[in-house]
Amino acid sequence: MNFFKFILFFCSLLSLMIESKASKTRQQLRIGVVLDERFRVGKEQKIAIEIAVQDFKSFVNLILYSSRAASAAIDLVSHNQIDAIIGTVSLQEATLLSELSTSTNINIPIISLSPTASSPQQITPKVPSFIRMNIPVIYHIQCISALVARFKWRKVILLNEQGNGLSDDPGLLTRLSDSIRAFDSYVEGHVSFPQFSSMLDPKAFIADELKRLRSTNVKVFIVFQCSFDFATILFEKAKELGMLGKGYVWLVSDEITNLLDSVDLSVIHNMQGVVGLKTDYDHNNKYLRDFKSRFRKKYGLEYPKEEENMNPSIYSFRAYDAVWSLVKASQNGSKDFLTKNILSSVDFEGLSGRISFKNGLLSQKPVFRIVNVIGKSYQEVAVWSPEFGLSDDLDGNRMRLNGPELTGELSSVYWPGGERIVPMGLSMGSKMKPLRIGVPAKGAFKQFVKVTVDQVTNQTRIVGFSIDVFEAAVKELPYDFHYVFVPFYGSYDEMVVAVSNKSLDAAVGDTEIMADRYVHASFSHPYIESGLVMVVTVKPGLQESSIIALKPFTLKMWALLAIFCLSTGTIIWISEYANGNEEFSNKSFFEIVKETIRSAESRLVLGAWKCVVFVVAASFTAVLSTMMTVPRLQPSIQEIDYLRDTNASVGCNGNSFICHYLINVLNFNPGNVRGINSINEYPLAFERGDIKAAFFVAPHAKVFLRKYCKGYIISGPSYTLGGFGFVFPKGSTLEADMSEAILRVTQSGQVNKLETNMLQLCNCTSSTGRQDNDDLTLGPGPFSYMFWFLFGTIVVALLISIFRLSERIRTNYGSIRISVIVCMLWPLLVLTECWNRMGSKFFKEEIVELTSLAHGPTEQNMVDTQMKPDK
Repeated sequence: MNFFKFILFFCSLLSLMIESKASKTRQQLRIGVVLDERFRVGKEQKIAIEIAVQDFKSFVNLILYSSRAASAAIDLVSHNQIDAIIGTVSLQEATLLSELSTSTNINIPIISLSPTASSPQQITPKVPSFIRMNIPVIYHIQCISALVARFKWRKVILLNEQGNGLSDDPGLLTRLSDSIRAFDSYVEGHVSFPQFSSMLDPKAFIADELKRLRSTNVKVFIVFQCSFDFATILFEKAKELGMLGKGYVWLVSDEITNLLDSVDLSVIHNMQGVVGLKTDYDHNNKYLRDFKSRFRKKYGLEYPKEEENMNPSIYSFRAYDAVWSLVKASQNGSKDFLTKNILSSVDFEGLSGRISFKNGLLSQKPVFRIVNVIGKSYQEVAVWSPEFGLSDDLDGNRMRLNGPELTGELSSVYWPGGERIVPMGLSMGSKMKPLRIGVPAKGAFKQFVKVTVDQVTNQTRIVGFSIDVFEAAVKELPYDFHYVFVPFYGSYDEMVVAVSNKSLDAAVGDTEIMADRYVHASFSHPYIESGLVMVVTVKPGLQESSIIALKPFTLKMWALLAIFCLSTGTIIWISEYANGNEEFSNKSFFEIVKETIRSAESRLVLGAWKCVVFVVAASFTAVLSTMMTVPRLQPSIQEIDYLRDTNASVGCNGNSFICHYLINVLNFNPGNVRGINSINEYPLAFERGDIKAAFFVAPHAKVFLRKYCKGYIISGPSYTLGGFGFVFPKGSTLEADMSEAILRVTQSGQVNKLETNMLQLCNCTSSTGRQDNDDLTLGPGPFSYMFWFLFGTIVVALLISIFRLSERIRTNYGSIRISVIVCMLWPLLVLTECWNRMGSKFFKEEIVELTSLAHGPTEQNMVDTQMKPDK
């Protein structure tokens, strides 16, 4: 028994000796871990590192020194108690640790597990031992810029958390702005929040900042370089303030989206419609399934209250790979050269992807899955990679999405508020605080802007051509525009100054674009061309035309007279012939009216014709006399110099720039320039002799001449001006957008249609009683009843003549059949006789024989027949 106990003790001692010897052959690697277990990322990374230590204990004696603050790691470094540091260490902390380790002649590697992206700056010369287990931020910038360009958002607002990248590299914001500006977009604003852990009341502080942002016009927010815990409060407050409703856009980078598999449903509920970047990794990795299973089990034991959220994120994979990197580096050489070995020789396929380093950063280029938070989770809508950009590589078949025609899966995005249409991301004004658009209330030409106030309801109604053009242009803007018209009762120059001093947000009306007004404000592209013109009264002048004798009648009237003239002569000839008037047998119908007419039908037709001719001739004489004596439109004054030389008074719109232009540019005497405040006052001023000419801008002149179309004419040269435009403050982005919209409206023809409609509403009013000569020209209308009477008379006479002609033939031949045939062929007989009377010799004998047959055989015919030899 004692022997057996001795053998047992000896074996135990031997095994202890063997194990002790083996432990001495393995290196002892002491790792200082700096994590904050108060937050989700810190908890995940702690569990992952512990699993890694357990997995690699057969290769290296791993000893962990966990701490929440980097100050503890500084103490460990100073006492030479650790060989490497892993955790959420910032660049500033890494710099301090590197300086401390250098002073103690120990170059320990510092592996950062920060979830935020790495600055692209070269940090190797500054902190050569600082290694980052995250993606270079330049790829985040490129992906976010591609999304902004894809959806054509003009402006964005950037939100970040201090101490998470942007503060480490001041040039990072500039790089992001430049990248977005390359796609014709730009960062409108930037809000840098204090670090989440340093805020005393983060919910109140974040809510106050969001309220301020809610009042801005930009609705596209990019959450960049922020911790997940900060983002959780951010979206909670944004939802409470209605900033996750229709019209808003939220883009988040991967430090937030990577944790969507590991958060409560309440967080998902507050992020509905958010679009984010999610770092892609190989889901088919053979080690990944085993790791996830062990992670869930261990996480559940450590944090039982978070049982619903035990799925690991890529940050836990990277923490595991960080320990793996240290183990491989220690196997490749002495632990005194860990940093060098990590940067030069570590290259393996880890849980998070390919692990190798260049300049202290992961060398592998990332791939981002573009995800859309919807329902209880999220859906993948596209993929971005540095090689292919945005693509629909959801199934492995890549196709670049460069143009709007290749929408890919991005068309299936559910935006905040459940919208399927891409939000414009920008709005001018709001329903609560619309932009104040000034309109001239005292303009002389109400056709452009007319302000009326209902005395009963006290409501203001503003209409006019300028208002219609503005509203048509607003419909072309790529964003919502909330505005209200405000009547302005000062001059046009004063209205421009009001826009300049922010009393008005813009001004709409028949405002001339002038160089001196550009000092105060900016103008849109002109929506109608303009120039300064002079309008004067007309003076008498006789008609001068070589064909004035033909002008009293229209062409249709002349043609109708010719037809009735020929018809009357023809029917008289037929009637006389049918009644046996042999004197007409050798005469043309042009000679009939000079001969004695025997038949009653001919006399009836001729009488009706003479009545018509008498009335028509009298009317012709009256119209021709009028046209010879009525004055032609000629300007009473043709040169502006004449007005200046004679000190003549001129009129202009007293509320516009024209009066100053006449004095300062055209050198009129100030005492001769009369301000007129209404379009209706100009004719009265002309009639009284108060003014000899009036000066208008071209669009106003069109309206005046349309309304007073008799007795006024444009005279003299036209002075080119800038045209009518809308007024905006200096630097307003609305100016460029409205200019583009005006061009679209103009090219579509809408402006021309609106102008035509405006001019058609101007009823012509004659102030001088003069008429255009074209109005005196006569057509058939006034003589229609007389022409119908003459036509009826001709038809009755024709029918009687046909009847008599058929009776005559039937009597001579005694055959009804021949009479019928002759009646049917009477038009041919008439045409043949007309041909003969007009001098045809070829058919003369044939026509005589046909005539003799119609009258029966005469004595002379019989003699002639007998004298002809037989053939």
